[in-house]
Amino acid sequence: MNRSNILLVAAREFRQIAAMKSFWLTLMLLPIALALGPLVGQALDDDEETRVVVLDRSGGTAREAILARFEFEEDRYRLSALSRYVRRHGLEQADPQAPWTQHDRWYTEADVATFRAQGGIDAAIAKLDAVKPEGIASFEAPTPQYEFPEAPETLVSASEEQLDERVDALLDSEGEEEVATVVAIGRDYPADPTIRLWSNEQPGTGFITVLQDVLTGDLRQRLLTQRGLSPQEAAAIQSAAPAIAVTTPPPGGGAREALLIRSIVPLALAYILMMSLMLSGSWMLQGSVEERSNKLLESLLACIRPEELMYGKLLGALAVGLSMILVWVGCAAAVAFATHGAIADMIRPALAPLTSPGIILAMIYFFVAGYVAISILFVSIGALADSMSEAQGYLMPILLAILLPITFLIQAIMMGQTGLMVQVLTWVPLWTPFTVLARLGAGIEMWEIVGSGVLLAGFVWLELVFLGRLFRASLLAQGQKPGMKQLFERFRAVRE
Repeated sequence: MNRSNILLVAAREFRQIAAMKSFWLTLMLLPIALALGPLVGQALDDDEETRVVVLDRSGGTAREAILARFEFEEDRYRLSALSRYVRRHGLEQADPQAPWTQHDRWYTEADVATFRAQGGIDAAIAKLDAVKPEGIASFEAPTPQYEFPEAPETLVSASEEQLDERVDALLDSEGEEEVATVVAIGRDYPADPTIRLWSNEQPGTGFITVLQDVLTGDLRQRLLTQRGLSPQEAAAIQSAAPAIAVTTPPPGGGAREALLIRSIVPLALAYILMMSLMLSGSWMLQGSVEERSNKLLESLLACIRPEELMYGKLLGALAVGLSMILVWVGCAAAVAFATHGAIADMIRPALAPLTSPGIILAMIYFFVAGYVAISILFVSIGALADSMSEAQGYLMPILLAILLPITFLIQAIMMGQTGLMVQVLTWVPLWTPFTVLARLGAGIEMWEIVGSGVLLAGFVWLELVFLGRLFRASLLAQGQKPGMKQLFERFRAVRE
C-alpha cells in the first residue's frame, strides 16, 4: 500500500469534515460552556433574602429570641464556609487562634461570640486577603438567608378578625415591601402556645425546625421561671448542650468526593469518545454518500486501492476526533490554571490523573483504539449504503448496541459501583474503550488495563481484516443490493 495515498485521503477527509458548520459548532461547545458556566450559575443563584415578619402580641421576648437565633445560625454558617475556604487553600496562618481556622468542630455559641468579638466576617476576610497568594479568589461571604423587617402598623393594630385579611394583603405585596412569611405569636402566649404561620410558598424544613426550637426553648424558660427558677438559672438549663467534634475530609479529599473529582477527566473522555463517534460517524456517512452520488468513487478507485481509501478515511476520522479533544482539554486546562473560582477549583484536582504518565498513555491508547474500532464500522456502512436513509438503517442498531450499555456504565461509575456489569463490559471489545476510560479515575487493576488492551488490539486487527474485505467488495459491487447471503460472502478473502 502507498502511504502517501493514505495520507492524501486522510487529509481530504479531515478537510471535508472541518468544512462543515456542525464540526465547528461541536468544537466550540465546551469553550462556550466554560465561558457561560459562571454567568449561568450567577443567574440561577438565588441570592435574595427571604423576608419574614414576626408579630409578637404577647409582649415578651419571643421575637428577639427568634432574630438572635437566626443571626447565630447565619454566623455559624459563615464560620463553616470560612473554615472550608481556609482548609482548601491552606491559609491557617491568617489567624491560627480564630475559630474559622479550627476545622474539626461544630461551632458553638462561644465560637460565634469569639468570631463576633474579633470583628466578624469583614475582619476575617481582611486577614485572609493579607496572606492569600495571588491567583486565589477572595472569600465571598454567603448572603443571609432571611431578613426580619419590623411588623407594619397594619398588622400591629389589627384585631383577631382582621388579621387574616391584612396578612393576605401583606403577602400579596411586591417590590421592597414583599414579604414571604408571617409568624404571629398570640396575646395569650404561653397560656395558649399556638403559633400561627402564613407563607406564600412552602416554608423550608430548616426554617420551621429552627423556629420551633426557639419557641420551644422560650416556652420552657417561661414555664421554668413560673416554677420559681430565676431567669438566669432557666437560661443556663436551656442552653446546656454537648460540644460536638466534627471530623471531615478536606475539600475534594473525601472518598466519594475525591472519586468523583478524579473521575471527571476519564468519564469526560469516555463521553467525548461516545459523542464524537456519533458525530463523526454521521459526517463520514454523509461524505461517503456524497462521493457515491457525485460519482467520485470511480475516480478515486482508478487512482488508489480500496484498502488505501479505507485506511485514509479512518486516519482522517481519527484526526478529527483528536483535534476535538485537544481543543477541549486545552480550554479546560486554560480555565483551570489561568483563572480562579469554583470552576477552576474543581478542574484543578480533576486534572490530577493527567500527572501520571501511565494514565496518560492508557487514555491515549484506549481513545485511539476505541475510535478506530467504532469508526471502521461506520466506514463499512458507508461502503454498503447508497443513500443516507439506507445508511441510517444500518447505523441505528449499531448505535443503540453501543450507547445503551455505556449510559448505564457511566451512571454506575459515578455512583462508585464496579459490579458484574462493569466487569463484563471491560472485557467485551465493543465496549472496552468506554469502560476502561471511565474506570481510570475510579481505580482499575493494571492487569485489567493490559489484558483488555491486548484484547482490544486483537479485535481491531480482526475488524481491519474482515471489514476491510467487506469494504473492498462493497465498493467493487456498486449498485448491487446485497442480501444476507451475499453480505456474508463479502467477508471472504478476495484475490487481487
